[in-house]
Amino acid sequence: MTGRPKPPELIELSDGCLAYVQPDGSWGWSNAGLVVGDGASLLVDTLFDLKLTQQMLDTLAPFTRTAPIRSLVNTHANGDHCYGNELVAGAEIIASTAAAHEMTEVPPEMLAALNAAPGEIGELFRSFFGAFEFADITMKLPTRTFDVRLDVEVGGRLIELIEVGPAHTRGDVIAYVPDARTVYTGDVLFIGGTPIVWAGPLSNWIAACDLMLGMDVETVVPGHGPVTDKQGIVQVRDYLSFIEQGASARFESGMDAFDAARDIAREMSVTGSSFASWGESGRISVNVETAYRALDAQHQSPDVVEQFRRMAQIERG
Repeated sequence: MTGRPKPPELIELSDGCLAYVQPDGSWGWSNAGLVVGDGASLLVDTLFDLKLTQQMLDTLAPFTRTAPIRSLVNTHANGDHCYGNELVAGAEIIASTAAAHEMTEVPPEMLAALNAAPGEIGELFRSFFGAFEFADITMKLPTRTFDVRLDVEVGGRLIELIEVGPAHTRGDVIAYVPDARTVYTGDVLFIGGTPIVWAGPLSNWIAACDLMLGMDVETVVPGHGPVTDKQGIVQVRDYLSFIEQGASARFESGMDAFDAARDIAREMSVTGSSFASWGESGRISVNVETAYRALDAQHQSPDVVEQFRRMAQIERG
């Protein structure tokens, strides 16, 4: 995945559930969802900037005119799932306690400054996020938080919010709609792109996949990439298990984390692993760093700028 090649798609799933999918699911091109009830609806996530979020809300208008958005769930703290919150006027904004706290740590002003920075840093961040407009965003934080689980009723429909983080971030939440056998996963699933484990441990994320595999689910809406089913969950679980095992073996041998990431990437390429064809392959460097932190509480990962440098370096080959 290398940047959005075509316009977003609104997919009517079943029983009043919709998916708003932004191809091609690479950095910042996230998905959202809408659950329509009787006279009210629930929105799962906003998008990375105000222009994109307004475009989505305009697309959803035929459904929300008669069923206004009363609740907005942010699945986690990354800006591509919450920076558009201010445009959903009057809605209760729900997130896990951990996600709400994490949202304060990377405000849109920070990404705006990094994109506008002179020299190598600005060029680096524009290569990831240059398509997005972070200026003039007023971050609107959740008005309701929860831990572990929260059942929300909207327009006569039940949506089960289940905290599965820390995994991708510290406060990941999935939104399960039992009457439609549909789950909105946020960034617990990347389909066709490499997952990135900012928080971890990887074992928590694997457990989240196992939880979803045990649920009565037919349709799966990932945080990035196309709508899928349980096979998509299996693929992400298999990738995480592969990285966890590979990182553990190299940690035990004394290999440096960045060297381990590059070595695992070479192994995937040489063996023809399907994981090697996924987009954003450089994220493996972050994933191995997170695995090393779980193995050694004293392990110090580099700062975020260096993490992005390393991802870019791996993707340059």
